[in-house]
Amino acid sequence: MKILGIESSCDETAAAILDDTTLLSNVVVSQIDIFKSYGGVIPEVAARSHLEAILPVIDQAFDEANVTWDDIDAIAVTHTPGLLGSLLIGTLTARTLAILHNKPLYAVHHLKSHIYSNWLPASGETVPSPAVSAGYDRPDPWDTARTKSEGRASAAPATAGGCDLRSTERTVDQKRANETATPTFPLLALVISGGHTQIIYMKEHNSFEIIGTTLDDAIGECFDKVAKILGLPYPGGPSIAKAAEAGDPEKYRFPHPKINDLDFSFSGLKTAVLRTVQKECGVELDYPSHDLKKLLSEKQIADFAASFQKTAVDILLEKLELARKEHPDVKSIVFAGGVSANNALREAASTIQDIKDSEQTDLTVYFPSPKYSGDNAAMVTMAAYYEIQSGVKPTDPYTLDISPRSAIS
Repeated sequence: MKILGIESSCDETAAAILDDTTLLSNVVVSQIDIFKSYGGVIPEVAARSHLEAILPVIDQAFDEANVTWDDIDAIAVTHTPGLLGSLLIGTLTARTLAILHNKPLYAVHHLKSHIYSNWLPASGETVPSPAVSAGYDRPDPWDTARTKSEGRASAAPATAGGCDLRSTERTVDQKRANETATPTFPLLALVISGGHTQIIYMKEHNSFEIIGTTLDDAIGECFDKVAKILGLPYPGGPSIAKAAEAGDPEKYRFPHPKINDLDFSFSGLKTAVLRTVQKECGVELDYPSHDLKKLLSEKQIADFAASFQKTAVDILLEKLELARKEHPDVKSIVFAGGVSANNALREAASTIQDIKDSEQTDLTVYFPSPKYSGDNAAMVTMAAYYEIQSGVKPTDPYTLDISPRSAIS
């Protein structure tokens, strides 16, 4: 079974082709350079950029996979959640292609796709790398050896929070060293990205129970906002991760939100960072946050970045440990979403392995290969593959609609 996947929920235009569980191609064009100067995504501009890139990206995916439309068995597309205009471009394209080529169409939830990135081949596989330039020549935005951007296409998928893809090879999860290793059920999924922070319990494929969610900001949004306070460039995740390398994570102590059960809250953490920075700079509370950077030394910025990153990671793992205790039957814990590429999180998650050893439990931790952590279409194809295996019926391309906000189901 060969599945064409299309992803356009935010600011990456992506297409991929999966042959059963073998990835034949995965193309991503990122708009990261467009939005760096704005400090965030502008929905209307994102939609227009998708419109420009989507057909060349799909053509590139076919060329890389060396297949034709006669070989494609199904089309999968992200239809929720995401930016309204961005979702429209992807779904309208997928609907038109499904009708034109008479292919079954599967509408896939974006968070489901992120979870299923853990079923994609582990780092070190021989399949094509993601984010191949679709007719443009552009460097990796996390390549610190370069000082200026060239072209329009990204050499790596962009994410909104906590990512450091410069160290992909040295942070590969050892549990994924065997390409055939995949998570076993029941499992807990921690979905962490620019717009989402959730803990999801899965008893089997295509079964999702949200047991914890954010009450305000998502973790990726928090990274972006703290980066703005510190005067670091967008996206905030990679910027904070890089600055934190030279910082002391114990320099500043930030509070953990007192939220009951398994829910999250990050708005207070963001405010705590702002107030601490203002105090460190000796300014009043009404001092413009965008002017704070000029009052901070590089060392102070590094220390704030490292201290914030450590606190954010600790909050995530504390909630995950509570979830594990409430669901002692789980056999796997999977991390998903852009923030899952963060090295500090990956290193801290090794404590879960220590828990397994001390309690002698059958528990394995999984991270997606960092190149699949951000938005991409490979994860869409994998989610659709398991939908088909679970007996989910295709959707009508004439009636498929989008939903900017919806719960995973």
